[in-house]
Amino acid sequence: MDRNQQQRASRAHQLHPARAAITDLFNLYLGRTTPSTRQKPDDSIREPPNKTQRRVTALNRDLPPPNEQFLLDFQQLQNKFPEKEQLQNMTESVLISLLIQRSSHVPQAEFLLFALHSLCSVGYINWDTILPSLLSSVSSTNMSIGQGSQSTAAMPQSGMLPHSSTLNATSKFQQANPTSPMHMVQGVGSPDQSANEPSSCAILTPMKLSDAQQSISNLRQLCCKIILTGLQSNLKPASHAEILNHMLNWLVNWDQRQQGVDDVIGEKVLKLNKALTGWLHSCLDIIWLLVEDDECRVPFYELLRSGLQFLVNIPEDESLFTLILEIHRRRDMMATHMQMLDQHLHCPTFATPRFQFQINMSGEVVTNMRFSPITYPSVLGEPLHGEDLAASIQRGTLDWERPLRCLRHALRMSPSADWWKRVVVAFHRTHAQVPISGAVFTSEMLCEAIIDRIVELLKLTNSEINCWQEWLIFSDTFYFLIKNGCIDFVDFVDKLALRFAENEQGILRSNHVAWLLVLIIRLELVTNALNTDSRKVETTQKIMSFLNGDRTADPNIPQNILLDFISSCLNLRIWAMNAQTRDFSINEHLHKGKQIDEWWRKTNKREPMLDYMNLDNKSVGMFWVLSYTMEQPAYETVMSWLTSAGISELLPTANSSPNEKMMVMREVSPPPVALLSGLSINLCMKLAAQLEESMFGGQVIPSIATVETYARLLILMPNSLFRHQLSHLSKNPSPQSKSGTTVLILEILNYRLLPLYRYNGKSKTLLYELTKLVSLLKGKRGDHRIFRLVENLCMNLILSIREFFFVKKEGKGPTEFTETLNRITITSFAIIIKTRGIAEQEHLLYLPTMLEQILANCQHTWSEKTLRHFPTILREALSGRIDKRGLSIHAWQQVETTVINQCKQLLSPSADPTYVLTYIGHSFPQHRQYLCAGAWVLMRGHPENINNSNLVRVLREISSEEVTANIYTMVDVLLYHMQLELQNGHSLKDLLLQTSNNLAYFVWNSELLLLDILLLALIDRDDDPHALHIAINLLERQELQQRIKSYIVNCGPSEHWLYAGNYKRVEVEKALGTNLSWKEVYPTFFDDIAARLFPVLPLIIYRLIENDATDSADRILQLYSTFLRYYPFNFTFVRDILAYFYGHLPAKLILRILNILDPKRIPFSESFSQHVNLSNGSICPPFDYFTTLLLGLVNNVIPSVNNISKSGLTSDASSYVARAINNKISSAHGYEGQKQFYQIQDPGTNTQLVLDTAVIEILSLSVPTSQIVSALVHIVSHIQSILIQSKNGLHGAPTGPGSILPISPSGGSTDSMSANRSVSGVMSSSFVSRSGYTRQQLSCLIIQAGGLLLAQLPPEFHVQLYAEVSRLIKKSWWLTDGNRSLGELNSAVDHALLDPSWAAQDSTSTTIGNIVGLLHAFFYNLPLEWLEGSHLIIKHLRPVTSVALLRIVFRIISPLLPRLIDSQALFNKTLSLLLGVLVDVFGKNSPSTPVNASAITDIIDFLHHIIHYEGESGPVQANSKPRPEVLTLFGRALESLRPDVQHLLSHLKPDANSSIYAPRT
Repeated sequence: MDRNQQQRASRAHQLHPARAAITDLFNLYLGRTTPSTRQKPDDSIREPPNKTQRRVTALNRDLPPPNEQFLLDFQQLQNKFPEKEQLQNMTESVLISLLIQRSSHVPQAEFLLFALHSLCSVGYINWDTILPSLLSSVSSTNMSIGQGSQSTAAMPQSGMLPHSSTLNATSKFQQANPTSPMHMVQGVGSPDQSANEPSSCAILTPMKLSDAQQSISNLRQLCCKIILTGLQSNLKPASHAEILNHMLNWLVNWDQRQQGVDDVIGEKVLKLNKALTGWLHSCLDIIWLLVEDDECRVPFYELLRSGLQFLVNIPEDESLFTLILEIHRRRDMMATHMQMLDQHLHCPTFATPRFQFQINMSGEVVTNMRFSPITYPSVLGEPLHGEDLAASIQRGTLDWERPLRCLRHALRMSPSADWWKRVVVAFHRTHAQVPISGAVFTSEMLCEAIIDRIVELLKLTNSEINCWQEWLIFSDTFYFLIKNGCIDFVDFVDKLALRFAENEQGILRSNHVAWLLVLIIRLELVTNALNTDSRKVETTQKIMSFLNGDRTADPNIPQNILLDFISSCLNLRIWAMNAQTRDFSINEHLHKGKQIDEWWRKTNKREPMLDYMNLDNKSVGMFWVLSYTMEQPAYETVMSWLTSAGISELLPTANSSPNEKMMVMREVSPPPVALLSGLSINLCMKLAAQLEESMFGGQVIPSIATVETYARLLILMPNSLFRHQLSHLSKNPSPQSKSGTTVLILEILNYRLLPLYRYNGKSKTLLYELTKLVSLLKGKRGDHRIFRLVENLCMNLILSIREFFFVKKEGKGPTEFTETLNRITITSFAIIIKTRGIAEQEHLLYLPTMLEQILANCQHTWSEKTLRHFPTILREALSGRIDKRGLSIHAWQQVETTVINQCKQLLSPSADPTYVLTYIGHSFPQHRQYLCAGAWVLMRGHPENINNSNLVRVLREISSEEVTANIYTMVDVLLYHMQLELQNGHSLKDLLLQTSNNLAYFVWNSELLLLDILLLALIDRDDDPHALHIAINLLERQELQQRIKSYIVNCGPSEHWLYAGNYKRVEVEKALGTNLSWKEVYPTFFDDIAARLFPVLPLIIYRLIENDATDSADRILQLYSTFLRYYPFNFTFVRDILAYFYGHLPAKLILRILNILDPKRIPFSESFSQHVNLSNGSICPPFDYFTTLLLGLVNNVIPSVNNISKSGLTSDASSYVARAINNKISSAHGYEGQKQFYQIQDPGTNTQLVLDTAVIEILSLSVPTSQIVSALVHIVSHIQSILIQSKNGLHGAPTGPGSILPISPSGGSTDSMSANRSVSGVMSSSFVSRSGYTRQQLSCLIIQAGGLLLAQLPPEFHVQLYAEVSRLIKKSWWLTDGNRSLGELNSAVDHALLDPSWAAQDSTSTTIGNIVGLLHAFFYNLPLEWLEGSHLIIKHLRPVTSVALLRIVFRIISPLLPRLIDSQALFNKTLSLLLGVLVDVFGKNSPSTPVNASAITDIIDFLHHIIHYEGESGPVQANSKPRPEVLTLFGRALESLRPDVQHLLSHLKPDANSSIYAPRT
């Protein structure tokens, strides 16, 4: 209905004759007039009579009829107007208008109440329609009065009702129709009016304003009386909700007194206060009637989300205070179900890539809303995060310490630049000036964390700990953050100076801070601050105060030399920067710079070309100093060294043009990492840029040393120097226009920088860019070298990604991958899903689409042996796929005659060479894919029977994807013919040998076939019993073994950055074979046929194990273990294969797999080798082994905490420093510190290395899973008593269940003494001291470490974990003690479910509390897909027979539900199980439970809240509603509950007649 139609309807309603008649009837009974003496229209404008006139008039008026007669008169009126519904609407409208106007006239108001009750009793007025209309009209009237309006319609002064045409239709036509029955509580106070605009209404005097407030109070009081009467009838749920909404509106805006009321005489104020108190109490009475448990007209939960407890001006009223206190109490109890135990300790560890970033459907990197690094619980328990929230946190509070803890850990562990860009506000401020929901760290937080890290490193340095590597790691991150404006430089200097002056006096004993400032002083933001900022003089003075004149202890260490001279560098920069600040320069330090000049002149004079390989420590240190003071000479020196050997002409190849000449740089030794690591970042950036220009844009082919130097610079500073190499191809859009540049970039990526891309979170972006290149090249003829290099790069890339990724950036249509890449992608997803799970719901939803995209262009069918090891979700998706292997042979049989005839003409020894062009130009593609198969048939076991030269020419001229198809089809035909030969009686041994020899001839002699693709084709046919035997034979042949040895010799050490000699360039034909090198002149750098096997060998091992060929896998690993150490992702391979085949690997094969890793580079436990080499693998390691593992995670993975106490957290980093000092003293190897990225490129960070090493150790133990899980759970559940024993010995520990139950139910010490296995290994007094923590701190961090470790293990461990914790919970003696009262059990449950970190402060930790804390830490680190396994806990604990166990189940599972809101199926399933547990205890058929339903009001409130949270897909809003499907689920469950519990949940139904949440029809 449009606006005009509404106006016409309203006008017709106003002028209806029934309205006038009803108005006259009410006026008659109100004693205001009679029908014969109705006022004329002009009466209303007469002068008001004086008091005497009014008195006389009053005495002469007729008395109104008795009230009892009203109903009869109304019935007569009704007979005149037969339209009952219309009459009812008119009556409600008139009655509401009268109630509003006559509310202050007590006798008339009483009559109106009588009339309303009488009309409702006989059905002339409906409570469900009049009450919402009345409340809406009252709110509108309050608004008008509050704004100072003196409209007669609102509060007429005359003694009669105005004509009906002047009345507003304030009936149900004004009633709102909100989307939720409890819409937002709106303010009804008067808004502030602009001082510049005149008021549109008359200004009320203080006396008139007081009268207006009195009128509002009377009106509300009358309305409350009407509501109380109406509540006695059976109102609809929507009416109850509407009433509660308005009551809350009034209470929130209870104090409408404006300025000036207090100026009224005291009697008036007292009268007003009395009226306000009166209606306030009436409102409270109505609210209690609505939410009381006996009736439950409205769930009490509506008060919890109303915001009533946040009143600004709470009146001094005990009744209101009681209600608010109850709301706070129930809010707090409900919110606990939303939060995990020790949730404040949950923090990113940077040990897993799961939550660092997320890719949406378009492939763009986006903020992960659900897994922000830091979240804060709201008053209702929802996780909150974002810039606004971060900006509101006060410094020094516990909430401030939480982000500081995360940032300090990040600065220690150095996550990628991508993580910093996602979470720091400053990165978003450059693009938008609006708050960012995902940016949770402010510049102030980051500034404080950086200062803390500086102080921490200074303390380590002052403790004579060599932490130079940690300074280098920090400097890379520090440079990156300052360059991107993440903190205000001037503010940083101020705070750092203040910190040194106030809290850290005497700590500045070295020039490390000055060195950091010199690193960044040339950045634009810093130079602007020191040149243009108003505080530049003060800032410069503070910078100079960081200089320390003392010389370091050992002047022969390069970094000490740099620090000694850095003062000169800083002075020179300050002196050259600004004339106003030159006075702060210290002449002594300026003169010190002359020593650098002198050293450089002498060095140049003595050695015109600096020999980097033979520099002593002093020379290295001085060259570092040179890079800071005289960047250009240092830059020229490095570049000169790389070109010092000169250039030479590249020798022509057999296939190169005689006129084609290429110049190449001669080889030199690349500068060592030890030298490059100390150069200034500015110099490194300049070198990287110049090397790129030389390599990708120069006319001379760079030397391998140049390329290696470039790679070393990038991996030395992964944050500051990272860049996308493929951007250089955009300058040459067509790869063929400059194939050399393309080859070089692809080789660098494939053999040097893939780990760097993975560390920076750019692997997926790189994959999408490479896919475009694959699409461009796969159908193009002749470009085999570039295509095969891109394909191999994509293979390595796909297998290196450790999380779900989208195979197509646009998200639609089939992939642009090749057949090989499609197959490898499926395998990669199987590994990812099985070993790491699917983290996001959108990934689960996209999985079917992704598989459809891959399989659309994939001809492969996976064997049953392979599928049985696939994860269930993938196996089910692939199980219905048509087997195309039989179709392939059928297709071959159909074209075999034609193909053989063509091959005879093409491949016979006497074939005409000109026929090659005819074949290429006129043969059909479906025939060309069988060319190699035809050659195999014609060969008949004798390769010399075919014309290899013609075959080579054809394979070179067709496209690369056609070559791939030829290899796949040839393998199919080869295996088919073997079956035929076997049927004809030939020996299998002879056939295998002959096939292997012939294939080897094609691979090594004629170099026709690609070894990597051939091996992949063979292992993909593992359905054939002979395919794997052929592949193994090829791998064991001497030709390949010699090639592998040659590759290892040419490469040098497996850590390429340690190679110090001159590289030897292998000729392109020898490196790649004649097929790939045909027409290719551009030399190789790192590419080789052997290196192409890096992504293939792991897949072969997988396939052999899938086919139970573990002995063959062991033999292949023995042959290639040394070679696999060169595989850049060998650590990930070992971790994943142990997880993928957990429970299926023999001990011997596990040892062989571990042998791939270099034990010197992996931080295995000291006793690990003993336990993994035990002949009796069934013996579980002792507790001290597992405790040492957990302690390693606490020390190296879990973010450090400073002081977990009820008084807050301090900002001292003592635990980290103390741990470092203790390790230096106790460890035989001394303090090792953090490793730089280039040392641990796989997995990438120190935390990943330590955590995955612990995972590898657990997976390598050949003991039952149940024993491992039992040991870990035992340690965690009894950690407090274990730590007490380690300090006090075995004396004084209480045993048995005799302790006072509410204080220590099932305490950690109750059964730890009766453990069967010894815990002596963890009782050393050094156990706690090694951690740097107190016992209380260490105990709760051990729990966090246990949850983190278990979450990384395969689901087999999770099943055992759920069974073990369920067993421990069910055997708790206090849960089954029949002698305990209900009050004692409730107190015990509440006490047991405290946060372990808080319980530890009072030494009241409990086994149950520790177990729940362990589970919550476990859930926090678990991917979404694996959370469904948590249902096993409920299944193990059911049937639940006590309220105590019910509360434990809810406390365990409830915090999971907020995380499941995006997975409706999993949410519904989890919620259904919780409701089932509720039915176990409070069901109609359950054993009698002597507990009233009111004892679980917190659970009732939580159930209301969580379904609103899920319906909103986030924090509950005013208009949030549950989904109908969830209400239906509740409706089914309610049928099984006891009536008293049903009653409290009665609104969680889909029926609108009984629920305020049900959809309205």
